Amino acid sequence: MKKFPILLIILLFTIPAAQSEELAAKGPNYQPRTEHLLSNGQPKFTNRLILESSPYLLQHAHNPVDWYPWGHEAFEKARRENKPIFLSIGYSTCHWCHVMERESFENLAIARLMNEHFVCIKVDRERHPEVDKVYMTAVMMIAKHGGWPMSSFLTSDGKPFWGGTYFKPDTFTDLLKQVAQLWQQDRPKLIAQANNITNAVRQLTAASGKARQVGENAIEQAVINILARHDDFLGGFSHAPKFPNENLLLLLLESAQRGNKQALAAAEKTLTAMAQGGIYDQIGGGFHRYATDDHWLTPHFEKMLYNQAHLARAYVIAYQLTGKAIYATVARQTLDYVLREMTSSQGGFYSATDADSEGEEGLFFLWTPAQIRAVLNKKEAQLALSLYDVTEDGNFEGKNILYLPLSLEEYAKKHAIAVPELIKKVEMIRKKLRRARDKREPPLRDDKILTAWNGMMITTLAQAADILGEPRYLVAAQTAANFIWSKQGQGELWRVYLHGKASISAHQNDYAYFAEALLSLYDASGVWLKRAKEIVEGMLTHFWDKEQSGFFMNRADNTLLIVRPKSPADSAIPSGNAVAVRVLAMLATRTGEPRYRDKANATLNAFSEAITRYPSGYAYMLLGADELLHGELGMRRYGARGAVKVTAKLENNWIVVELNMREGWHINAHQPLQKNLIATRLDGEQLGQVFYPKPDYLRLSFQQSTLALYQGKVRLRGNLISQMPGALSVKLQFQACDDKRCLPPEEMVFKVR
Repeated sequence: MKKFPILLIILLFTIPAAQSEELAAKGPNYQPRTEHLLSNGQPKFTNRLILESSPYLLQHAHNPVDWYPWGHEAFEKARRENKPIFLSIGYSTCHWCHVMERESFENLAIARLMNEHFVCIKVDRERHPEVDKVYMTAVMMIAKHGGWPMSSFLTSDGKPFWGGTYFKPDTFTDLLKQVAQLWQQDRPKLIAQANNITNAVRQLTAASGKARQVGENAIEQAVINILARHDDFLGGFSHAPKFPNENLLLLLLESAQRGNKQALAAAEKTLTAMAQGGIYDQIGGGFHRYATDDHWLTPHFEKMLYNQAHLARAYVIAYQLTGKAIYATVARQTLDYVLREMTSSQGGFYSATDADSEGEEGLFFLWTPAQIRAVLNKKEAQLALSLYDVTEDGNFEGKNILYLPLSLEEYAKKHAIAVPELIKKVEMIRKKLRRARDKREPPLRDDKILTAWNGMMITTLAQAADILGEPRYLVAAQTAANFIWSKQGQGELWRVYLHGKASISAHQNDYAYFAEALLSLYDASGVWLKRAKEIVEGMLTHFWDKEQSGFFMNRADNTLLIVRPKSPADSAIPSGNAVAVRVLAMLATRTGEPRYRDKANATLNAFSEAITRYPSGYAYMLLGADELLHGELGMRRYGARGAVKVTAKLENNWIVVELNMREGWHINAHQPLQKNLIATRLDGEQLGQVFYPKPDYLRLSFQQSTLALYQGKVRLRGNLISQMPGALSVKLQFQACDDKRCLPPEEMVFKVR
């Protein structure tokens, strides 16, 4: 290998004081993530990323590459030294990010090329989704595919002129040399290309299109398109690799709650297939990010918080719809995994765990027959080996990914075991295997706490507490919400919390997801509405597009990006604009303030042209549109512009409907004293006698006669004649009034299980 020039040695080996102090502050037990170590175990190289509060950036803090974080310093250096920028975007649990780091960013010769010819910037996509959105759009245009690590070449003003994803070391070396040569010899061509790509990116990420009303047709077409994509044989919505596609599942479940049996069948097929597959952690609970095969057997072993949140929510809703125990079991096991392994001491939720441990992908999750026999007694081992199809040859690199070839019900029938007995035995096996597995070296955990992703989990926990009857989930949701709320600075949300420090002003999706969480908590607990409203007002203040409507991803003061993106379409998670539509609709219902509904409709209209072209790409936004059009679903509803909160549930052989009315509001009793008044009535095909509470007899300012009224908190109880399979449908009729006016009569239909 050639000796480095003296100037390059100074560049790579000299550590500024701030970086040196931060390195020293790591303490004697700090283990640098690098192959370049001094004889005393200290890293040879330390770059600016050591100062960052991002596990991903810290992973690269000891590369010989002179990395900069995203910020003005890097762009100013590029302009000052007249160099192009190499931008690398990834995240801490990304397998191929680790591979490219090991192969290229730890390679001294490649680092020399990068440092000599480029200003190199590292971005954690989870901290800066707006940066990721802009440059991923460019990479998709250039390379015709996307992914992480994302590798882009930019001009000094941030305009991309070339890009791709993972590159092998030889290919990457050649690419670096070619770009450096072109920058010196044919720069006008690169700048012209950068301008063309930038203009295209601006159109794709910023334009809202012509507004038109989004209604029934778009929702119906989205469901049709999703069902057309569905794999009716194996579940899922594509060939391998198979992703859960929670956005699509949630819209199908919404459609199923409106009575679409085909949508329910498709959702159930996919949910059941995943629950039995290797994509689901059969021992510890929780889902891996995706399956690499068509049968959901072989996962990419990362676990992301957002997958746990949205999949657990889907399983909870599926349980509510069908009453099938498997869905409740998977939801509980997933949420228990999060509370056990992904929750900080302060109650916030960590972001992810890696695919690798001990240098091997998936090793933590794999088993051999001998390992299982060493943990379980003979009968338990025989059952585990049979149930999970564990063989000596294995199904993944000589070891076994545990999965269920048969459902527990099918297995019990085949082997003449009572289902409750089998479930009890399986729980004991899971517990013993998990204890043994916990002694292994675990995958790396990304301990940063993201506000948006925490919002997702809080929403799911609050809904699960309701539907599964688990108060501990509500406690966990409230603890997390209080933690995030307590870290606000001067009323402003943060995006990232790591090692005791909050950083980066919250993005629009942080506001949207946290507002959705607070509204879900309000539904479950009766508090948090005021705070939800504050968060929504902050979202409207900082991110609303006053000219074209809809929400920008980032604040206006981020001047480094070539465009201020909006990102209305779903990705791995619902877009911030999609969540905002649902949040605004929910807030309008709960407060009675029509301007929130107006903003929700304006957001839908802003993206209506794109929705019409590709409706299934906006599944979560259409879920919000469905609630705007037809009202919300579930066990809780709001009437009288938020003044009346109604909960319907099944208690033994009784349907119980509880109404909570704000102070100053009332509804007529079931037998009004005046014939012209609308009576409160509870009806249902399976209901026998309905028992109504004793009314209050009052005389109001606008009415001379005495009235029979319900106010405050009242319970209506209907006796079930018979309990048919599936959800029971009941209808509540009432008319709400205060002491000055009466609102129009309302009807609410509940599907109760």
